[in-house]
Amino acid sequence: MTTLSSAASGSSAAPSRWHHLGDPVVLILTMGFIIAFIGFSLAEPQWVATQIGEGFAWTAKNLGSFFQLLLLLTFFIAMGVALSQAGAARLGDLAKPEIGTFRWLAMILCTLLAGGGVFFAAGEPVYHFVVTPPVFDTEAATAEAVAPALAQSFMHWGLLAWAVLGSLTSLVLAHAHYVQGKPLQPRTLLYPVFGERILTSWVGGVVDALCVIAVVAGTVGPIGFLATQMSFGLHELFGFADSYGAQLVILAILAGVYMTSAMSGIHRGIQFLSRFNVVLALVIATVIFIFGPTLFLTNSYLSGMGEYMTSFFDMATVTSETAPDWWMKWWTVFFFAWFIGYTPLMSIFVARISRGRTIRETILAISLLAPIATTIWFTLLGGSGVFFQLSGAIDLTEALNAFSFDVATLTVAQALPGGTFMAAAILLLTTIFVATTGDSMSYAIAMVGAGHDEPHYLVRTFWGAAMAIMAAILLYMGSGQIGVLQQFIVLTAIPVSLIILPSLWTGPRAAYAMARAQGLVK
Repeated sequence: MTTLSSAASGSSAAPSRWHHLGDPVVLILTMGFIIAFIGFSLAEPQWVATQIGEGFAWTAKNLGSFFQLLLLLTFFIAMGVALSQAGAARLGDLAKPEIGTFRWLAMILCTLLAGGGVFFAAGEPVYHFVVTPPVFDTEAATAEAVAPALAQSFMHWGLLAWAVLGSLTSLVLAHAHYVQGKPLQPRTLLYPVFGERILTSWVGGVVDALCVIAVVAGTVGPIGFLATQMSFGLHELFGFADSYGAQLVILAILAGVYMTSAMSGIHRGIQFLSRFNVVLALVIATVIFIFGPTLFLTNSYLSGMGEYMTSFFDMATVTSETAPDWWMKWWTVFFFAWFIGYTPLMSIFVARISRGRTIRETILAISLLAPIATTIWFTLLGGSGVFFQLSGAIDLTEALNAFSFDVATLTVAQALPGGTFMAAAILLLTTIFVATTGDSMSYAIAMVGAGHDEPHYLVRTFWGAAMAIMAAILLYMGSGQIGVLQQFIVLTAIPVSLIILPSLWTGPRAAYAMARAQGLVK
């Protein structure tokens, strides 16, 4: 059996002693980006915001359809592979899974979409309830608008989003690393197309750097926004000062948690945080369902899921020709580009934790089971918000029109059974969810530099600290600059989409290669 360490060391791109912090090209470009972004933001914040905003708008208008098509093809091709004979092949040449099923599912749920899902779960369905999505013609803020509102949220956080993050690309990486002995790096996604050249040349370093920058941009945002959300929540609930100092304390605690988790590794801290979060989420979900508007939530989920299925292609293929530019830019294209930017490093993490799993169970867990869990969570939290908005108990129209999702989350949480206690529990849940994203991405970035799945613990800590420091500096300038960084991930999706594009055909080829090697197909 090819072991992980021997696979990595056998690669022609194996790291040298200089590479403890990663490939020099990756390190220079990534740290250069962080320093440049912070420097220009301090010197010319308005110029930075304008340039990124214009690039953001151009990308959404001209490449949105490409992003949508990429996600659609990824989902359907992945499902075809899962249902084929090759689906029985196991990743990593292990006879049984390396990680238990519950712990494996917990890490998937808490890592891939958890941070963003928790931020948007309460507010997004309510937003689509008070502002009718362009695909639908229902009157806003009426009973008829409930199902379309949930369906639109399901589109953004459902099947397509999950599939692109961890299906076909994970197959390419698992086959290349565990079977062929290639490094566990984003550049390896292009190995089936370009061969050894992409692994050994500076171009491979640029590929890795682009993917790391995309994840840094996408992770620093939730880390920074969590600090502002927690500071606001603690002020509203318990009267603590809502200040930059409070945000720094929250940021320090959060960074300490996820850095400690990343240092302890996959089998300890990351698993522990994920399991704790899943249990806490199940407890909160049970309380909401039993003591909240149970019948409304049940009916809303069924009607919302029905609308999601019947309007799936209409929502997935809506373009700026049929929807306002601002809506496409801030909703469908923004989310799809965000997920694309995360894909290479998420796929590295999925390939790492799924060793010994069959291709079928890996794809079905990521592309079906996880989206179902996500839609249920959005219904419980966001559906409750819709219920309270419809009944007049709360009014989030003004807050959501200003995209104040921290206000929406806290307002909905306080209206739920348990009031202040429930709000505090959801704030804790949000914090741990973001911590699981921070630890897994710190680990994944360290793996990019090492080229294998056991990077030095100090390297994991280094990247976790770098993202926390970046968030702290940007928060000093105001949360608006964090938002500018979030927009930047849409720009990073342009090169990253080209990096993952070949997986549409190399993913199935990798699956069948593993199946043939294991004697499952001829």
